[in-house]
Amino acid sequence: MTSRLLLAGTMLALACVPALPSFAEDEHNVSTGITASGAPLGVHGVDTVALSTLNAVAEGDAAHTVVNDGVAYYFASEESARRFKADPAKYKPQYGGFCAYAVAVGKKFDGDPHYADIVDGKLYLFVNAAIFEKYKKDRKGTIARAEKTWPSIKHKAVGDL
Repeated sequence: MTSRLLLAGTMLALACVPALPSFAEDEHNVSTGITASGAPLGVHGVDTVALSTLNAVAEGDAAHTVVNDGVAYYFASEESARRFKADPAKYKPQYGGFCAYAVAVGKKFDGDPHYADIVDGKLYLFVNAAIFEKYKKDRKGTIARAEKTWPSIKHKAVGDL
């Protein structure tokens, strides 16, 4: 009887746990913790519409949250959130927000929105100023290598690389 009661209690407890969004965390560079929307935060809470169109870092606000692919994105305004909802692929960073230079060499490092570039309408993030400067010396080559490498590391967890 005790084991049945314990099993029933465990099943009840699990049933009460809210379902987490289904997405591959290894494909997106997200902050630890869960937002009020129940999804982890992408791009450090920076407005990707402002970053993609103006190359400006604008802190997003949780009041303007859009969840896409199981990742919460914050926006500085309702207008930015609306534009993102209409065409998320246009405003999301390449390689899930991981550093494009690192992806080019087969790694997944944090992409910092303070080090960003827009090439052919696509947003690329970089881990720090030094790596961003290296990238600038061969933008097209770095992006070409990252494009070739990303499919082979996209589904690998950071620790598996």
